[in-house]
Amino acid sequence: MTIAYIALGSNQASPLEQVNAALKAIAGIPDSRIVAVSSFYRTPPLGPQNQPDYLNAAVALDTALTAEDLLNHTQRIELQQGRIRKAERWGPRTLDLDIMLFGDEVINTQRLTVPHYDMKNRGFMLWPLFEIAPDLIFPDGLPLRQQLMLLAVEKPVAW
Repeated sequence: MTIAYIALGSNQASPLEQVNAALKAIAGIPDSRIVAVSSFYRTPPLGPQNQPDYLNAAVALDTALTAEDLLNHTQRIELQQGRIRKAERWGPRTLDLDIMLFGDEVINTQRLTVPHYDMKNRGFMLWPLFEIAPDLIFPDGLPLRQQLMLLAVEKPVAW
């Protein structure tokens, strides 16, 4: 079994309902169980500012799946909840599920990069992760707590 950390985000179509539905769907992923869920946070959008704030959270999932199989499940959940992938980066979305970490694995494939390519620069990913895994150490040996201090961003407000 491997602990995977998944970031959840939504700013369209009732974000609270979207994230709660995603958590139910994640709980139904085979050979996996949720071991922790963060609080829900309100964060400003990354990129274009002419869109609503995001609801962001994190979940820890104990899974027997491979990272690629887990990605297939998270992308299926996104699609079921109305996610349409567009060329536009950082645009509004009904649901965004990102595999931030998959155990201590470092993965670089066409479909998946783990650790998430820019998570260390995103307070909206790190703060929910810190809430559920305060003693986490990244695969490169850097403690999450230290990365948060280096990033120096305030903890987001509760949703």
